[in-house]
Amino acid sequence: MHNVTPINQYPKFWAECYGTAPFLPTSRKEMEQLGWDSCDIIIVTGDAYVDHPSFGMAIIGRLLESQGFRVGIIAQPKWDNKDAFMKLGKPNLFFGITAGNMDSMINRYTSDKKLRHDDAYTPNNEGGKRPDRAVLVYSQRCREAFKDTPIVLGGIEASLRRLAHYDYWSDKVRRSVLFDAKGDILLFGNAERALVEVAHRLANGEDVKTMTNIRGTAVNLPAEPEGFKIIDSSRIEKPSQAVFVPQNPYETEEQCESNKADAKEDKPQVITVRPSRHDAKTTAVRLPPFEKLNNDRILYAHASRVMHLETNPYSGRALIQRHGDRELWVNQAPIPLTTEEMDFVFDLPFARVPHPMYGKAKIPAYDMIKTSVNIMRGCFGGCSFCSITEHEGRIIQNRSKESILNELEEIRDKVPGFTGTISDLGGPTANMYRLGCSVPKAEATCRRPSCVFPKICEKLNTDHKHTIDLYREARKVKGVKKVLIASGVRYDLAIESPEYVRELVTHHVGGYLKIAPEHTEKGPLDLMMKPGMGTYDRFKSMFEKYSQEAGKKQYLIPYFISAHPGTEDEDMLNLALWLKKNNFECDQVQNFYPSPMCNATSMYYSETNPLKRVKYKKREDVPVAKGERQRRLHKALLRYHDPKNWKLIREALINMGKKHLIGDKPNCLVPEEDLDAQTPAERRQTGRHGAKRFATKHTKGQFDGDPRTSNNNHRNGNSNRNGNAHSEKPTSSGKKNGVRNGYSNGKPNNNGKPSNNGKPNGNKPSANKPSGSGPKRKPKHR
Repeated sequence: MHNVTPINQYPKFWAECYGTAPFLPTSRKEMEQLGWDSCDIIIVTGDAYVDHPSFGMAIIGRLLESQGFRVGIIAQPKWDNKDAFMKLGKPNLFFGITAGNMDSMINRYTSDKKLRHDDAYTPNNEGGKRPDRAVLVYSQRCREAFKDTPIVLGGIEASLRRLAHYDYWSDKVRRSVLFDAKGDILLFGNAERALVEVAHRLANGEDVKTMTNIRGTAVNLPAEPEGFKIIDSSRIEKPSQAVFVPQNPYETEEQCESNKADAKEDKPQVITVRPSRHDAKTTAVRLPPFEKLNNDRILYAHASRVMHLETNPYSGRALIQRHGDRELWVNQAPIPLTTEEMDFVFDLPFARVPHPMYGKAKIPAYDMIKTSVNIMRGCFGGCSFCSITEHEGRIIQNRSKESILNELEEIRDKVPGFTGTISDLGGPTANMYRLGCSVPKAEATCRRPSCVFPKICEKLNTDHKHTIDLYREARKVKGVKKVLIASGVRYDLAIESPEYVRELVTHHVGGYLKIAPEHTEKGPLDLMMKPGMGTYDRFKSMFEKYSQEAGKKQYLIPYFISAHPGTEDEDMLNLALWLKKNNFECDQVQNFYPSPMCNATSMYYSETNPLKRVKYKKREDVPVAKGERQRRLHKALLRYHDPKNWKLIREALINMGKKHLIGDKPNCLVPEEDLDAQTPAERRQTGRHGAKRFATKHTKGQFDGDPRTSNNNHRNGNSNRNGNAHSEKPTSSGKKNGVRNGYSNGKPNNNGKPSNNGKPNGNKPSANKPSGSGPKRKPKHR
């Protein structure tokens, strides 16, 4: 469809004669051991250097090495001066700047803007090893070190800040990071295709300033490029009665041509099919300028809507946005990698362990994914709180089964201490492997933000046969004893394939399976673009049925989001009542995290709905929990069982006219005030002072199995980290990476996730289990 050079077919750079390095060098001593006098490319990253395909610097470093370039790594440098950025010398071609697998601000601050003191991507989980807005700081230091060396920006932080964007931490619209960082070119998305082209063109002597037409890049120009027709969308359209204006001015429509005189007649009407009115290769769309977005939140929602309509790599157009006296030019999205190219990337010679300079220090993000395998990229779910689509794209990019099985064997042979358990076989979503549009022509022109909302598209192939076959083959690999699925299962797709659910439940669930209903109420769910609870109930029924058939006691761990745009106090109250009714208690929860570029962040800032046509008048306003007290209340309602939250919840219930939910009756949410004065032991009626002490005989059936597991306070915990994304896997290339509003690559709301990563704490069940229904023996730790 498009004439592009495969990334594995470029002529090799002359330095390929040096061969493959055991690790990409991080010091002059390592360079000398390899026989290098200089580096062609130096990558500066905010993460510790782990030579594993789930870490961005390793993916791009090994990819550039495969092209024949000598690549060095500067990982987590001290940024107070330029010295650390000079330790490898001046690169011959360019500096590659990335904040790491996570946005540096999400990595450093919670959704309540409180400072974190840990960092999973740093040895010993130590916080503070990367600066705020790392892309800006690293770029400045590289420019100070070597003024004339080109600077190429990439990674999740740069990708999601390629346009003027709302910044949650400063509560204002900021310029494109390309301008603030003073970079020469910005690569968005996973960017292998653009990265290889930029490197080879620079190696051939081309000036970086002339590289204005590479897909998947953004550049700073003095004026509009020649040869393009510019569609002006810098203002909100004002419909005229005399002119047909479609609800979405950038998609293909069908319009009935009729007039008032013929309206009453039952004559056949002429249908005019409007083809795409503009050639995407020679047309660009002008967004509102940065200066106007900074003062007009409704115009910002309009700009966000237009941007999201132009994400299709085959029919989406370039974007142009004025910043002062300069033009930001964002080229079309990159063409997705083919299966052969995906295999080439993941088959590169990764050591699969952290660099030896870290010694015995533990890097939590590595420990979490060292035995996991990424089988695909992209997501067509289109959840409004998630930025995966804006970063990786909506079209699924798949690896071959053979490549995946080869990686399983590599894990078996290379990963120290491998016990035979594969912790995950997935990606941004567990069950989108080899799924996609069944009509290529429709896929090439489609502008729908989601293939599964409000219902699954009729053209979407939902046959899970390839995933089922992959699971079965993976279990046969010699040395592999167990294959678990830790990526989130898209359950609305799963119920379309009962055979997949049976296979998953029978062989690949280690006691708990995480899914993400996100909420229970229709209003928030519609704005999230998530299915209703009826779909969750259908999946739950199938899950329990197949678990019973397999003779296993297994439990679903649902994620929920608090304070998402469109969520009112009563919505959160209904969610809390649902949790109580189903005996769920969330341990650690987190509010919605407005990460750059996603639709929900636009809702948060503009307080209007960018999923529909944006208007100044008669627009659809969206209620948003912005004040500290309301955000605390929404978070507290998810932890209705915590005595620390009872006072706040009681006040809210009284204000809402829901005083009947206060008390000790079964349908009440929180107790009366006098219970607050009791000690925890007295509330539990346990311990030396609180227990009602009397001798009793345990009757048969009083405990379901072992008495040790009969505790009624089953905890459905959740990591307070940036979910994705992350329980999410670290990644800048294919894994979730905090793009899911938090995430990653990630989702900041790991609500409903069990504490200790789903493992029980001692003998106490730690999953979303109905009270009193614990397993008969202590669940095996994963």
